[in-house]
Amino acid sequence: MNVTIRKFERSDIPNKVKWINDPANNRYLHYDLPLSVEKTEKWFDSHFGETTRYDAVIEVDGKAVGLIGLLAVDQKNRKAEYYISLGDTAYKGKGVAKEATRKLLRFAFEELGLNRVYLFTEVDNLSAQKLFEAVGFQREGILQQDIFSRGVYVNRIAYGFLKEDWRE
Repeated sequence: MNVTIRKFERSDIPNKVKWINDPANNRYLHYDLPLSVEKTEKWFDSHFGETTRYDAVIEVDGKAVGLIGLLAVDQKNRKAEYYISLGDTAYKGKGVAKEATRKLLRFAFEELGLNRVYLFTEVDNLSAQKLFEAVGFQREGILQQDIFSRGVYVNRIAYGFLKEDWRE
């Protein structure tokens, strides 16, 4: 399998909506669901050309299978928040997310010149934690009742990855 990432385009909106609305994918996502094409088009138009985020599509052998990116890109402090959602469930558990994450980290550290990439994940999202730790993210702590989601407060784990720890 040839895993690549490329910049998110307007033509990717229908896939994003389908993937995010899929209950197999959105258990740990914090979107205002259901997502609609119209709402996502407005989001795309309002963020197009922004330098504070990088939204990308994960492809396997040229087929779009998920989303990955960086939020809150902070050039002054040289850090950004990572996210990933593998939308096509047929590609889960096959190393696609791991390879896509490595490519995004290379982009973050080598192209954007960032020093730190961080993320937050819910404490019971064990499959995500396994991915993050396998790639090299370091667990930094637990944020108690960090967000209010689906009617309950959720504890999340903070992870970080420093450029000095980056090795391909």
